[in-house]
Amino acid sequence: MKRKQILSFFFSFNTNNKQIDGCFSSADRTGSLGCCGWVIVIISGFFAFLLFPITIWFLLKIVQEYERAVIFRLGRITDRKAKGPGIFFVLPCTDSFVKVDLRTVSFDIPPQEILTKDSVTVCVDGVVYFRVSDPIASVANVTNADFSTRLLAQTTLRNVLGTKNLAELLSDREGIAHSMQSSLDEATDNWGIKVERVEIKDVKLPIQLQREARAKVIAAEGEMNASRALKEASLVIAESPSALQLPEKNSTIIFPLPMDVISHFMRK
Repeated sequence: MKRKQILSFFFSFNTNNKQIDGCFSSADRTGSLGCCGWVIVIISGFFAFLLFPITIWFLLKIVQEYERAVIFRLGRITDRKAKGPGIFFVLPCTDSFVKVDLRTVSFDIPPQEILTKDSVTVCVDGVVYFRVSDPIASVANVTNADFSTRLLAQTTLRNVLGTKNLAELLSDREGIAHSMQSSLDEATDNWGIKVERVEIKDVKLPIQLQREARAKVIAAEGEMNASRALKEASLVIAESPSALQLPEKNSTIIFPLPMDVISHFMRK
């Protein structure tokens, strides 16, 4: 008999530890209050009923259409589903609740200096849109779901872009944003957070690369202008039979001779 009691106690203790150490699932979000807990709840309900005209202001709670309330009774979540929207009741002294906003939240990822796969340092920032999909998980499984998602977005941005080279970073922003969204959504699923969209806002190159790119653009524009000038010069030469093109950077000397002298040597 004692052995069965010990095993029963050990099994109960082990189950409680699993609930504390792991993430709360939909099946283990409610728990028994125990005899002592039910006594306290009954006493609280009795006094609330006894002082009803006064306690009505403490019992009645309202949440907005975009909000949900997670109720704790003696430290335990009372139901598998959050309350709201509208009116709900709580017991004084034994119940407490946390309001959760279900609207989509957007925030800017601060500019991150990232070393790409081809060893180029770039500064990248972005924006993330997310919302709470499971109010109970967002309260029970993480201390601050909003702040945790913001920090995770920064580290995910660095991890994802660290595997891309500069050309991929500049040409495949949509693919990078989709990869970030998948990684964030998978990581925040246990927190009751749904990541709806991720966008890469700006990619800033180092000043040295910007100068080199500008120099190449200027050189290309100069080559284009020179080719146009050469084309115009060739057209002028083609229209004038007596025109002569002098080689550039050469010391050629031209002596004009009469045609009679040249024809004399040609006959010989």
